[in-house]
Amino acid sequence: MTLSPDPWAGGGLPSLNVAATCTATKALGPGVRAVVWVQGCPLNCHGCVAPAWIPPQIARLVPPEQLADELLARPEITGLTFSGGEPMLQAAGLARLIRYARHTRPLSLICFTGLRLEQLHARPPGPGVAELLAEVDLLIDGPYVAAQDDNRGMRGSANQRVIHLTGRIPPDSYNFIDDERQAEIHVAGGEALLVGVPANGLAAAFERAVQKARVTTIAELAHRGPTPSTKRSLL
Repeated sequence: MTLSPDPWAGGGLPSLNVAATCTATKALGPGVRAVVWVQGCPLNCHGCVAPAWIPPQIARLVPPEQLADELLARPEITGLTFSGGEPMLQAAGLARLIRYARHTRPLSLICFTGLRLEQLHARPPGPGVAELLAEVDLLIDGPYVAAQDDNRGMRGSANQRVIHLTGRIPPDSYNFIDDERQAEIHVAGGEALLVGVPANGLAAAFERAVQKARVTTIAELAHRGPTPSTKRSLL
């Protein structure tokens, strides 16, 4: 089925298709970072930590400049992290976002991709890939392979590479490969978001807890009837 509007045809322009955002975290790179996860990924890696963000469906359409303003609402933000989904499918929009954001303040940029850097150069999956790579300071590339998940660092699995494309994030400033994994749980508006590269077993435990909370809340609603304090549930 053809989607209209189609955010992938224009590489995330005029609007990015956004699965989720986080306006402040210390779990996805050095400093305090804002994160955008885009919707849609063609890889379908077995064991993907975010399967809901794989389907090519419309989530939230937002212009890059508007999204940049949202991500930089907090003055302590020192960098952005792009993930997904597959960011390179919306590279043109993400490139515009980071260029606009850097007019506001100096920012480092970390980007995850399930594709290899060589593939991105030789066979870019959509418009704007070269422009986005020109803005990325640190790229974590390659598909997630569950059998190679070593439960360390910000890589999902050991086959993925940490590639410094600029000197903005010095190699000795942050251990992306061997540090213990970090994750945060953000709760807002009745929704819970797991942020970071979770240690083995954490994502599944999180999903079970969220489902239990949702079922409990629905049961309470059915028993007591809707009230202002029980309308929200964790999804």
